[in-house]
Amino acid sequence: MLRIATRTKLSPEEAINKAVEFFGPEGYKLEVKERSADCATFEGGGGGVEVSACAEEGGSSVELISREWDYQVKEFIRKVH
Repeated sequence: MLRIATRTKLSPEEAINKAVEFFGPEGYKLEVKERSADCATFEGGGGGVEVSACAEEGGSSVELISREWDYQVKEFIRKVH
């Protein structure tokens, strides 16, 4: 399991939308199990990803927890950082 965080200039809602595009049906085709304006949970491929975002001055902090999707989580962090 990998837990990693980053800061981004995106709002929490924008960061979650990017996560859904990246990990969900249009991206890595994980099933979106839960979604709100500040978090999303994905499952598939024998693992899953949890994404949460909190507003901060000038953007947001984004935390990801990965089970079997570590490489893809690191790739996503590079895209939103």
